[in-house]
Amino acid sequence: MKILLSRSFRNKVKKLGKKEKQVLDGEVKTIAKDPFVGVEKKGDLRGVFVHKFKIKATLYLLSYRLRNENLELIMLGPHENYYRDLKNYLKKV
Repeated sequence: MKILLSRSFRNKVKKLGKKEKQVLDGEVKTIAKDPFVGVEKKGDLRGVFVHKFKIKATLYLLSYRLRNENLELIMLGPHENYYRDLKNYLKKV
């Protein structure tokens, strides 16, 4: 399975520290092993899965979708305004 990164995802990862990137890598490996570990969304976000995890004390959401045999990591961020920003990003793409 090939893992593709969106521009939004890359920009968020650049801002993370070394420890946070290690936690994120572990979560991405978990998703790669079982792509259905996240919750599939409905309505406007149909086909998009969201996986929740904590880095330090902050709850992060990671959205992704399956395209052919590829795993596309779309967006990463805290819960505040996450779904609004995700909808806006997907409309632009």
